[in-house]
Amino acid sequence: MKRLHAAPKKRLLTSALLFALAPPLAAQVAEPATDSPDATTLDAVTVTGIRGSLESSMNLKRDARGIVDGIIAEDIGKFPDTNLAESLQRISGVSIDRSAIGEGSRVTVRGVGPDFNLVLLNGRQMPASSNGDGSTVSNSRAYDFANIASEAISAVEVYKSGRAETPTGGIGATINIKTARPLDNPGFRANVGLKGVYDTSLDNLPDQFKGSSVTPEVSGIFSTTSADGRFGIAVTGSYQERDLGYNQVSVPGGWRGFRGDEENWGAIPQPGAPGSENIVNRPGPDDVYSVPQNLNYAVTGVQRQRTNGQVVLQWAPTDAITTTLDYTYSENKIQQQRNDMSVWFNYGPSSSSWTDGPVAAPLLYTEFLPFACSDAGVCRGADLAMGGADIANRNENKSLGFNVEWEATDNLGFELDVHKSTAETSPDSPYGSGGTLGTAAFIRGNTTADFSGDFPILTVQYPPGYTGPRASDMLVTGSVFHRSYMKSEIEQVQARGHFKFGDYSRLDFGVAATEANNRTAYGNVQRDNTWGGAEGSAEDYPDNIWIPGNMADYFDAFAGSGNPAFTDGFYMFDFKTVRDLAAQFAGDESLYLAPATYNTDRRVTEKSKSAYVQISSSWDIGIQLNAAAGVRYEKTDVTSSALVPVATALLWESNNEIGIQREGSDFTTLYGDYAHWLPSIDLSAELTDSLVLRSSYSRTIGRPGWGDIQGGQTLNEPVRIDGGTGQQGNPGLEPLKADNFDLSLEWYYAEASYLSFGYFQKNIDNYIGTTIIQATPFDLTTPIGGAYWNAAVANACPTTDLTCIRNYIFTNFDGQPGVVRGPNDAGGNATGTITGQPGDPIANFRITTPANTGSSKLDGLELNLQHVFGDSGFGLAANYTYVDSPDLNYDNANLGGQFALVGLSDSANLVAFYDKGAWQARAAYNWRDKFLSSGFDSERPNPVYVEEYGQLDVSVGYKVTDNLTVQAEAINVTDETQRTHGRNARQLLYGTQTGPRYMFGVRYTF
Repeated sequence: MKRLHAAPKKRLLTSALLFALAPPLAAQVAEPATDSPDATTLDAVTVTGIRGSLESSMNLKRDARGIVDGIIAEDIGKFPDTNLAESLQRISGVSIDRSAIGEGSRVTVRGVGPDFNLVLLNGRQMPASSNGDGSTVSNSRAYDFANIASEAISAVEVYKSGRAETPTGGIGATINIKTARPLDNPGFRANVGLKGVYDTSLDNLPDQFKGSSVTPEVSGIFSTTSADGRFGIAVTGSYQERDLGYNQVSVPGGWRGFRGDEENWGAIPQPGAPGSENIVNRPGPDDVYSVPQNLNYAVTGVQRQRTNGQVVLQWAPTDAITTTLDYTYSENKIQQQRNDMSVWFNYGPSSSSWTDGPVAAPLLYTEFLPFACSDAGVCRGADLAMGGADIANRNENKSLGFNVEWEATDNLGFELDVHKSTAETSPDSPYGSGGTLGTAAFIRGNTTADFSGDFPILTVQYPPGYTGPRASDMLVTGSVFHRSYMKSEIEQVQARGHFKFGDYSRLDFGVAATEANNRTAYGNVQRDNTWGGAEGSAEDYPDNIWIPGNMADYFDAFAGSGNPAFTDGFYMFDFKTVRDLAAQFAGDESLYLAPATYNTDRRVTEKSKSAYVQISSSWDIGIQLNAAAGVRYEKTDVTSSALVPVATALLWESNNEIGIQREGSDFTTLYGDYAHWLPSIDLSAELTDSLVLRSSYSRTIGRPGWGDIQGGQTLNEPVRIDGGTGQQGNPGLEPLKADNFDLSLEWYYAEASYLSFGYFQKNIDNYIGTTIIQATPFDLTTPIGGAYWNAAVANACPTTDLTCIRNYIFTNFDGQPGVVRGPNDAGGNATGTITGQPGDPIANFRITTPANTGSSKLDGLELNLQHVFGDSGFGLAANYTYVDSPDLNYDNANLGGQFALVGLSDSANLVAFYDKGAWQARAAYNWRDKFLSSGFDSERPNPVYVEEYGQLDVSVGYKVTDNLTVQAEAINVTDETQRTHGRNARQLLYGTQTGPRYMFGVRYTF
């Protein structure tokens, strides 16, 4: 009885694009009654391309039960964007998180972050894995859309309202990715596409990081069926190489916050105290302010090779039975090379000027660092650090599934679906997941960071006679090599059935069992005792291995990067060459390789069982009413085991870095469980042939992130003077629970044109926040404040002058318990280690642990407009999403941990297109407002704000013949940059420059 609408697309895609794929979700968008004509019989006009895609997406929305949006492929093998996340952001309420390389990777829906949006592939729950920053593990459940090519995708559906039949895990939305099935597209179908990609970010890289100026992409699709339509096979594949880069200015160590009247290490002097005369516009006693831990400039070259493939076999032995066997594979290999220049602030004597309160940030921050000069007039200072990194990882996804559908009678049907899917991220380099080398020249005197503009300016005072660093002063000062691994695996069995009764009613029912296993493991080899420059001397390293450069050359998209006050000279190097030399001088190759085994290994198993029942019906009472109501029961058991290293001692290795000595590891196992009833109801009224009113209610859950429920306590390195940090998980966490309400009015006023207005509300309980507990794990003693320290302070060393204290201890206590002196560094200061002794203070650690901390409500409005200007070929699609919450705002004046919603922001899209005859053209602009992305920076409670971002993409296509099409695309046309900051906009955290990307391709259809 429910009216289905014409599907303006070629018949080879008809069934696939009308959501016949992924049966567990099909009932959301298809009429339960059997008397409705098949939508394929309604095709009166064949429309492809941009207009066809938009009209198909409109009909998906119009014919759905509940609140559903989607994107349909323009043609077989042609999705609107080359990146699925980039396409999804065109949907109202969907925002994307961009990776450092500028690509969309994860999605936020209606203010709910990526971890709480469930991704399905043809109706099956998909695992996810990634490495957080390329070298350390990620504990996110969020699916990374960068791993999958768009060419094999026929449709993506976004289910914003919950249904009893939908697998649990998506509070913001459930996103179903569909691929074509051969029996849905009878006959022979094939095409091949070739594309060349030029990424302008290469132009802003050092020569040694530049890859190929043009990199290839190739894709192909083959689908055929037997003459009787009983058997079909479809094969899709794609391969992409991409060379690119990105450059970042950052304060990766974060910002240390203080109250205006606070007196602690790192705080600026109080009024009237020595040094206070060097402060301009000092924050008041009731203000809060923050000082930077460091300042870093980095250039990074990236190479990526992505392979995707899928094989689908279908057999329909009778009209009533269809079986499907499919295998999907993707591999995404990423290599990165980085060189950087950085300075660390040790909070010694300083001068500064500040913004006004109540949340103040430095405009200028200078630390005074006097040179140590020899009798021969050779002066040395602090280290001007110039590091390098080599990072390589391999992301591999596999999914094997089997499905059988049986229409037992005209009214009764059953379905069984079984799959096993894995996602694995593993090291792909001789150095493990990533290796980092610290190199430096000890030539840094007074150091100033100017944060008054969007791009911070570093000014360093050089020794007399110097105009910049010299190759003859360079040496290796430290290193760390990581081995990181993550694997997620899902085994799922779903059994479903439906029974149609009456004229327009249907009962759906089903059961499912899902087992999800997640493993994250890592280990590292770190040379902490070399940061002072003890791995060989500067004379041991040939001058010709150091490559001079100027950092300002690589940040031309940021205003102010050309400031003449920027002392931007630095040295780059080939990682392997310098690594080999350092290993040679150390006399132990293993010190410069990742460990062969993992010393931290965390494993979580989730076993879930579920059952649901749902009834739907339609009535005609002058207007057509449609309703669906159901309930789902879900029970989950959690088992978490963790192998973590045991800490035995603290070793003070440099001014502001204390290492942890570890011996052996220990296993612990913890448990948790939860169960929930999840009701849902959808109502719609077709007020007229063109006007639809909808309302929905559902209860949904979002499972905690893997890192939140992993057992075991780990301690971070390095420990700082004022204490250390660490983490521990909580397998007993409850999932987020949301009561969702939706109301929308949709007006389909013309062909391929509509206007809709929607309101949504989510009442979310069990929000997972982080709490910090003060702990003394393993009763580790610290030399800070111990007997040796106190002796140095008693002999005129200020507690803020760490160099003085260390020099005194090494001079007077060398050889005594815990004191091991090394050679002097290039600045003439003693190096070595000072180990905490019995009787010294017990070290305090701030242990971050997750907890169900609060509840909140978020409200939002969605406005959509799609309009086609008759037969002119011109059209537009626009939407705006407004999101609000009483907990939206982080209190920047509160230095403690606090509950705040992350990811909430307004967003908008505007797409203008032309599609007529042989020509297609599209200009798409996406905008996302500023949003809070985290309540922690590198190691302490601090907000991380992502500033507003807008991007323009353009594409033009021409159909040369019925079989041959050429296409040109431009991504990020206006060369936008990304920026994040802390409590104040002057507190930069990361500023990232990438560049526009241009593509030219051809596609031939057989």
